Amino acid sequence: MTLPEVDVTPLVLFCLLVAGAAVLALEAMYLLFYSTATYRKRINRRLELLNDGTSRANVLVQLRRERGLTNDGEFSFDIQALNQLVMQSGLSIGIGKAASFAAFGMLVIFAFIANWRDSLVEAAIVSLVAGIGLPYFVLRVMRARRLKRFSVQFPDAIDVIVRSLRAGHPVPVALAMVSREFPDPVGSEFGIVADEITYGADVETAIRNLHYRVGQDDLPLFVTAVSIQGSTGGNLSEILENLSSVIRQRFKLRRKVKAMASEARFSAMILSALPIGMFFVVQFVSPDFYGSVWQYDLTHYILYAAAGWMVLGNLLMYRMVNFKI
Repeated sequence: MTLPEVDVTPLVLFCLLVAGAAVLALEAMYLLFYSTATYRKRINRRLELLNDGTSRANVLVQLRRERGLTNDGEFSFDIQALNQLVMQSGLSIGIGKAASFAAFGMLVIFAFIANWRDSLVEAAIVSLVAGIGLPYFVLRVMRARRLKRFSVQFPDAIDVIVRSLRAGHPVPVALAMVSREFPDPVGSEFGIVADEITYGADVETAIRNLHYRVGQDDLPLFVTAVSIQGSTGGNLSEILENLSSVIRQRFKLRRKVKAMASEARFSAMILSALPIGMFFVVQFVSPDFYGSVWQYDLTHYILYAAAGWMVLGNLLMYRMVNFKI
């Protein structure tokens, strides 16, 4: 079987070449105006603020305020546990805006429950529990995800510091290099460290502040290594190289334990979802099964108790299948 011949006229060829030239011209203009500043803006939050022309001092203050700290890096309010949770979660909208959103959500839930149940007491209890419990749960989830991303990036950041030290750069320059090359959360956190060193803090204090802001389990090893090298001397690049290897091995062990506990984790999820799924199945198959007792208050109390018991069981199962290494 022979392929049909394609007759390409000079006019068609000319149109194709013009279209290709137009595409290449548009790409050249895009790359010309898509400057390095736009690339820096996509790297991390700190470089995005620096790209807007803000000074490093103002960027440092803004990053601290977004994390729930004062201009000097202290806690904004007296409840240190909550302030630390907000700080380590990476919340960037500020505590004031987060509290406003939580208050608005409480009002919406209160109005919905009051209209649905026609009971101000139930509406007040549900809105209060939701207004306090849901933000706390969201912050915990955000902190866990942020710590996970930091744990993945941290060994690579240490490798960059090691290569920079072996090239002859001092420690502050090596830390600043990490802030320019890594996305959040490592990029902005090490950028804050570099800015704090620039504006008068010593290296050990700035790195300890990094540990307080992030709360990652491997950071104390990094702080100890830098502190010992700063006080007694030594080959910091070799120490950090060994530390990077240890952190990677610990990360591998965590993944192995998580894989071994995955069966129990999915069993817990299935056991938790089974009663709820059966409730909807029975409600769909036989709507009158629960309808005959739904109007009694005792039914509601029993369901509330069952829901609380399920939550307690889920917490126990969560503690059983999650290991801290």
